[in-house]
Amino acid sequence: MRTWQAAWSEFTPYLAFPPEIRKVVYSTNLIESINARLPKTTRNRGHFPSEQAALKVLYLAVRELITPKASDINHVATHWKKALNQFSLFFEDRLNTT
Repeated sequence: MRTWQAAWSEFTPYLAFPPEIRKVVYSTNLIESINARLPKTTRNRGHFPSEQAALKVLYLAVRELITPKASDINHVATHWKKALNQFSLFFEDRLNTT
């Protein structure tokens, strides 16, 4: 409760944005997923013959995480279209949509 009260003045301006923008701002699922996956990937592989081999495994793990699955593409596109529309209304002087 103290944390909420201490941060309330920084949090309330966030509530002025519509839900589409708030979803984009607070969504950290991808970052959390990457942070959990990388240590697991290297731990499961054991030893690497070189630093380049380790980097290649990490690169492939990140690439797998950020490449959208076919079933997710329409959902993500719709989500970002709504957010972009709201961003263009709130920040029309900063956002060039053409």
